[in-house]
Amino acid sequence: MPALSNLILLALPFVALGAPPRRHEHIQPRATYKLKDHYTGKDFLEWDFFSAPDPTHGTVNYLSKSEAQAKGLAYVQKDGTTVLAVDNKTTLKPGQNRDSVRISSPKSYSTGLFIADFFAMPHGPSVWPAYWTVGPNWPTGGEVDILEGVGDSTTNQMTLHTSAGCSLDTKLATSFTGSHTSTTNCKSGDGSNDGCGITDAQPHAYGHEFNIIAGGVFAHLVTSSGIKIWRFPRTAIPADITDGKPNPASWGKPAAFFSSGTCNIAEHFKDQVITINTSICGDWAGNAFPGGPSACAAAAADPQNFEHAQWMLNYVSVYES
Repeated sequence: MPALSNLILLALPFVALGAPPRRHEHIQPRATYKLKDHYTGKDFLEWDFFSAPDPTHGTVNYLSKSEAQAKGLAYVQKDGTTVLAVDNKTTLKPGQNRDSVRISSPKSYSTGLFIADFFAMPHGPSVWPAYWTVGPNWPTGGEVDILEGVGDSTTNQMTLHTSAGCSLDTKLATSFTGSHTSTTNCKSGDGSNDGCGITDAQPHAYGHEFNIIAGGVFAHLVTSSGIKIWRFPRTAIPADITDGKPNPASWGKPAAFFSSGTCNIAEHFKDQVITINTSICGDWAGNAFPGGPSACAAAAADPQNFEHAQWMLNYVSVYES
């Protein structure tokens, strides 16, 4: 009987011949993100304060920086939290607008990873808050609504507004956790400003429900391949975000995904400024209010309806890959 070692040696050529050829696997390295800008505390008071009439026709009076600070509607608490509030003391006379704040970042961004930490957001009758980014010459430069809704809603609506030629790819509905709105055409202007939206109706996504868990983090990633938006409750913020080393590849499905397959992101989204504001009534909140715009105006006159109409910001960070 041949030695066992000889049998093994004889078999080796046949094993080699029968095995499939090894392929050289090209593993795509995950994108890494470097901090570009970090805003916190008093940094927000150095943002641009918008004080022109509200483009969305709200019954709101946006204040300059000096006015907002003098009236106690923009300040930093001792713990470093930035507060942007709506006046909750004045009973309005007919035709009078309520004081509020709208700020935008001093820098603009076309791509990047944006992470915003909010302890609380505005809600209440007639209130229309939004955390969003917007480019020049709206809607040509594009708009991304990351956190937006009206009144005492518990649903967040994430929306794109663009010029013609951009739509939401409904075939990718399983690639995110939210739900399509009724409009898939992102084109805005010319009397139709709905845009294309995805809603997040998961627990604690918006308003009072968001606030009772001390808020959380919204992250959105803008690349040439699309725009993704994630939301993380306070108790489920990924450690890589907390450590300043964000890894979107590990976050699972986003709440919303707008693919470049049906919308050229690089073409439709340029030079976006980060914006935070609270409007009142107006095109959306006014028309959605029970009883319509006149009923909304009546609610807007009562300061008690604005007890919870304030943003409480921890930080906004911008990363680049």
